[in-house]
Amino acid sequence: MPDRARDVLAGKLPVSLITGFLGSGKTTLLKRLLRDPGMNRAAVIINELGEVGIDHELVANSSESMTLLSNGCLCCSVRTDLQETMRELFIKRRAGEVIDFERVFIETTGLADPVPVLHTLQTDGMLGAQYRLDCVVTLVDAVNGLRNLDDAPEAAKQAAVADRIVITKSDIAPPATVAELEARLQRMNPYAARRIAVNGEVDVAFLRDVGPRSTRAAKDIDRWLSPSGEPRPEGAYLGERVRAGTHDASIGSFCLWFDKPFTWDSFSAAVQVLTSLRGSDLLRVKGLVNVEGERGPVVVQGAQHVFHPPVTLEAWPSDDRRSRIVFIGRNLSRESVESLFAAVGTLAAPLT
Repeated sequence: MPDRARDVLAGKLPVSLITGFLGSGKTTLLKRLLRDPGMNRAAVIINELGEVGIDHELVANSSESMTLLSNGCLCCSVRTDLQETMRELFIKRRAGEVIDFERVFIETTGLADPVPVLHTLQTDGMLGAQYRLDCVVTLVDAVNGLRNLDDAPEAAKQAAVADRIVITKSDIAPPATVAELEARLQRMNPYAARRIAVNGEVDVAFLRDVGPRSTRAAKDIDRWLSPSGEPRPEGAYLGERVRAGTHDASIGSFCLWFDKPFTWDSFSAAVQVLTSLRGSDLLRVKGLVNVEGERGPVVVQGAQHVFHPPVTLEAWPSDDRRSRIVFIGRNLSRESVESLFAAVGTLAAPLT
């Protein structure tokens, strides 16, 4: 079980993964982040083959792979392996060789699958001890987004795993197209809060401090699961599917609620069976689980076959102590997951 003796989240550096299809505007967003006064202690990791070009007026000095920016941020190009880059950054930070950065933004290439990056944070023990995933930010181009979702499986997957979605280029797209794109993203991933960027501008606060930051700060945890900050009506989770489009038609999301507490063994067994049978189709899983003997909820999150180590919060965010788990998957039905949990012999039955 998770260790309650210490705050296992406090002190870890939050990591935001910025993804989006080719031409979605990641370059513009990163430049916006780098110019924000609140971002003067950030490290930005970009792929050497990516689309990001740092304006020359931002550059103060640079080495072969690391660039110190004039606003105090650190920009690092990934020339080898992301894990190696993140380890090197932390070691240099601890040794005082680079700025004492307080957060990390990772930019992926437009064709990248974001799940392997999530796995990096989940499976590397050293990285897991120093970093924590704050959120996945996905940019969607309002001009080409609908076509990309139709034609490119990468674009659909990027939108499906997001915690935050930023719709870009809305100022040059027809309003009806923007509205259609919003509706489609809502059906595909209703658990991601969305913002429309105008001329590349978006509130930086929308993109940071999304995930759980401390085991002692539970009041914002529902915002991590639901954009509204409140659990949605149970009926709204039933069978939400996206019918339009070639690739995102198979992607759906739902939330299971459980009245009774789990034992840790029963919950773990259900997750193990689910990942062994359908792991490749589990694009994102996150939730709060009521476990017998625990004072607060256990935060669980994972992608495909890999889950983060569970973390127990010190208190529930409200009087509602039901377990709630969000599943975003490919060709994954609510009924099949319900049946699996029941078949494994869990103590709780999903609400009907």
